[in-house]
Amino acid sequence: MMPPVLEASGLGATANGRALVDNVSLSLAAGERLAVVGPNGAGKTTLLRMLCGALSLSRGEVRLAGRRLDRITTAERALSIAVVGQTDQPDPRLAVIDYVELGRVPPAGLRRRHHDRDIVVEALRRTGLLPLLARTIGSLSGGERQRAQLARAIAQEPKILFLDEPTNHLDPRARGELLDLVAGFGMTVVAVLHDLALVAPFATRVAVMSNARLHALAPPREALAQPLIRAVFGIDVLHLQHPTEDRELTVFDLAGRASSSS
Repeated sequence: MMPPVLEASGLGATANGRALVDNVSLSLAAGERLAVVGPNGAGKTTLLRMLCGALSLSRGEVRLAGRRLDRITTAERALSIAVVGQTDQPDPRLAVIDYVELGRVPPAGLRRRHHDRDIVVEALRRTGLLPLLARTIGSLSGGERQRAQLARAIAQEPKILFLDEPTNHLDPRARGELLDLVAGFGMTVVAVLHDLALVAPFATRVAVMSNARLHALAPPREALAQPLIRAVFGIDVLHLQHPTEDRELTVFDLAGRASSSS
């Protein structure tokens, strides 16, 4: 039996005496897409940074394909893990193709390969940016810039893609399109998501965080069930029939709003 692609056990992190992540354990199989959700300050981004090796662990361990992450060199890690963070600020003067080619720096640092440019071009094609390859990063829209960051990440050819709130600052349609794009890559993904409405169409499993702890790790239907979501977020979950299509709509509504306003 193949080991999980990613496995974490007993993770803990503190700052100024306050728990940021408290005793979190999880595992991820190849091809799974894990959405990490929770209120502000729940520990979502801290957990993601611990899982990808960007933050030292106070307690516990992370294993990548059976190997302890803290015993894997930075160069080896870059061959397996790609991260798209909230604060990525690429040089706006860079051409899109040159920016995406930065994703080949980790493997090229080990051994330059003649087909690196082919990999970059394929990443641009998969993200729909091939017609924009000569444009500068600064001339792109917010959605195009997010896709450029994804293209740079997948140009690394990682085993796991980590995304920290990748739909921030995008309009509703662009959010869904971006996550559809990521799902189509077919790779293992860990994504911190803020908008609960985006979770079910994207994720195969959901980690629900609150007060630094993991409250659920389950498929979307179970993780987004009414009792848990009301307890963690203070909102209601409604499953409604679409008025014109043969499908169900999931609506998130402020819990008790009607009664409190009457």
